[in-house]
Amino acid sequence: MSAKRDSMQQLGRIVSCGNAVLSRVPDWLLQLLARVAIAPTFFRSGQAKINGFSVNDSTIFLFEHEFGMPFPVLSAHLAALAENILPVLLVIGLATRLSALALFIMTIVIQVVAPEGFWTFHILWFFVLLYVVAKGPGQMSVDHLIERTYRNRTA
Repeated sequence: MSAKRDSMQQLGRIVSCGNAVLSRVPDWLLQLLARVAIAPTFFRSGQAKINGFSVNDSTIFLFEHEFGMPFPVLSAHLAALAENILPVLLVIGLATRLSALALFIMTIVIQVVAPEGFWTFHILWFFVLLYVVAKGPGQMSVDHLIERTYRNRTA
């Protein structure tokens, strides 16, 4: 019985030590990683929708016939614009919460159009984007620099 108790105590010390180390991961690092991790998913999709500075005919066709979107030409252009600009804003941390919220809403639309992707992709996108909306961009962002500059000028 003593050996079992010693093993449990040792396991408890290992878990406690692991928790102590992991709890020291700084929030700014998690916020930066969340922003940088989600951005390529949307940016690659945006790049696939365009050819130069115009939306592909195939994208408009998909929005009209495959996805059944209202106003397919407008919807395709707005999606391409959002997917090419918002991920860049996320990475640099400018208008971060607004960009993440817009991509969150876009993910809801994607979920409605392609429900089969929920458990494989969309649920992860939802949580990462919700984390960014809730926690903000963190210290490694343009938003933080703007806020700090504004705060110093008004103090």
